[in-house]
Amino acid sequence: MKREPNNQNAKLKLADCEKLVRRLEFEKAIEVADPPSAFEGLDIDAIKVDDDYDGVRLGEEMTQEFIDDMIERFKNGKKIHRKYVFQIIKAVKEIVYNEPTMVEIGVDAGKKLTVCGDTHGQYFDLLEIFRRNGAPSDTHAYLFNGDFVDRGSWSTEIALLLYAYKWLRPNGLFLNRGNHETDDMNKVYGFEGECKAKYTERVFKVFSESFSALPLATLIGDKYLVLHGGLFSDDKITLNDIRKLNRHNQRQPGQQGLMMEMLWTDPQTMPGRGPSKRGVGLQFGPDITKRFCENNGLEAIIRSHEVRMEGYEVEHDGRCITVFSAPKYCDSTENKGAYINLGPDLKLQYEVFEAVPHPDIKPMVSLLHHSELHKAQTKIKNSIGLCAELDSVSNVMKSIFCKRGRCVSKELESFECIYEEKNLMPRASFLLLFLLQCVISSCFLSLCRLIFLVHVL
Repeated sequence: MKREPNNQNAKLKLADCEKLVRRLEFEKAIEVADPPSAFEGLDIDAIKVDDDYDGVRLGEEMTQEFIDDMIERFKNGKKIHRKYVFQIIKAVKEIVYNEPTMVEIGVDAGKKLTVCGDTHGQYFDLLEIFRRNGAPSDTHAYLFNGDFVDRGSWSTEIALLLYAYKWLRPNGLFLNRGNHETDDMNKVYGFEGECKAKYTERVFKVFSESFSALPLATLIGDKYLVLHGGLFSDDKITLNDIRKLNRHNQRQPGQQGLMMEMLWTDPQTMPGRGPSKRGVGLQFGPDITKRFCENNGLEAIIRSHEVRMEGYEVEHDGRCITVFSAPKYCDSTENKGAYINLGPDLKLQYEVFEAVPHPDIKPMVSLLHHSELHKAQTKIKNSIGLCAELDSVSNVMKSIFCKRGRCVSKELESFECIYEEKNLMPRASFLLLFLLQCVISSCFLSLCRLIFLVHVL
């Protein structure tokens, strides 16, 4: 500008540079720093394990002996000491934090890889997988594709067992993040409350921090992309975009963006894309899956996120595979569970299994929503009670209204646990529909009263 003060092009470029500098300075000024780590101020070494603790002691490193003892303790309704809980979570958080957003693995000669879907706190069904298929070992790796926690009553047990194996075998057990490894879901579907009930609020906070460090996807042998939800709103997204995604800049997935779509989207039978019935994410058709696989040299995507009655389903001309590993989900459905075995040839072998007996403890989501359901059902029952006011109205009309009220109450309780994974609708929409039905029932009652008044007058 000093050399050519009348150069208009230079003036425009200078103005643009000044705007950019001001914007960067403004963003820096309003930038909100990451919240302090939940481990800050936590002196794990200072936590004393009582002399009467009857479990195996954990030292500086994880051992198979500790894991075997922990499995039995959890089966018998016991806990491990909170010091060991903090040790396990801290060690695994550091391991997974340093893994890439998309982990890339193969299956070497003489070895096997098992891919599992949602386990959702169903600890005894997880043990059944290990009983049938073998536990993680030097020759047998596992990949758990998210949603380890929430809904079931043993989410802390599952998370701690998987974390313990991850600490013992960092390259023999892999963990993808699911949409339930997030704060919002944990507050609603039981994991936060379970952590507080069995351990402390601090335990939930450190778990939350570790969840935000988990990888979002795993690429198996350049053939299968494994991620919890599904594909994207943009056909231009590639594997390199996933590789470059800095998940540490965004601890929670939010309502849009690459991370959210990887955790939340679902397949649909129709071509193209459609709105999600969950209220977040989207649905993608077989043409979307075909283009993504062809553009990235993949044979298929493997995802979880939804109940499948046979435990798994192959869709989109074999390019979209859903695997779900929580049989008899929430003790409310008759679905089977499944997992997928791969050898060095990377051929997929589907294994299906049934739920096993477990202690008579209701699913955590049922315990969590009991008071909420009770309030809703009380409202219905109060409406049913008003039927007594319709003594002069025909018994048929009275019967219809009362039966309708009971049906709404029953449906609310039955679908509460399964609506999300069966892709019915988001919780907010579900409750909104329920309230709408209440309003319709109230309108029907008013109509009955009007008929009664007309009849009397």
